[in-house]
Amino acid sequence: MGGITVRAAEPGDRAEVDALHDREWGGPYVIAHDIRYDLRTLPTLVAVDGAAAVVGALAYSCDAEGLEVVSLVAAVPGGGAGTTLLEAAASTARAAGLHRLWLITTNDNLRALRFYQRRGLRLVGVDPGAVDRARRLKPEIPFVGEDGIPLHDELTLELRTAARGRPERRGPAQPGARTRGDG
Repeated sequence: MGGITVRAAEPGDRAEVDALHDREWGGPYVIAHDIRYDLRTLPTLVAVDGAAAVVGALAYSCDAEGLEVVSLVAAVPGGGAGTTLLEAAASTARAAGLHRLWLITTNDNLRALRFYQRRGLRLVGVDPGAVDRARRLKPEIPFVGEDGIPLHDELTLELRTAARGRPERRGPAQPGARTRGDG
């Protein structure tokens, strides 16, 4: 992907990663499925270009539900960093024996829906009013999102991964399972 490599974030990457999060989220905090995440505390993968500049970051959390992509940001959309980071996150999930990579986006984020579905993620859930609830934790979340679309709901997308030596499983999300949110 155009000389982009992915590695675990290092302490020296903090300023560049924080700048990406400030631009995308207005700071280090995002709200997803009623949880306030501090991106500075999560494991993070960074995409680095040929000049060793951080051109993207993916913060994630792992549990029994799988690998949750909490934040995915790229310095330049369409430059390949997002795709490369998502592929690395799927590899991380498989290596950990996890069968699911999942995330949340908001109902207005048509670019994200297109991006994720083109990379094999499936829409598996809707949480009506989740963004309205998130405003209690982060009041600066706007009421109107991209393209003038009222911002109310979280959409869950997932990719079933095949753990090493195991076949890929396809099917609906676990009941009640939710994913990453813009906030």
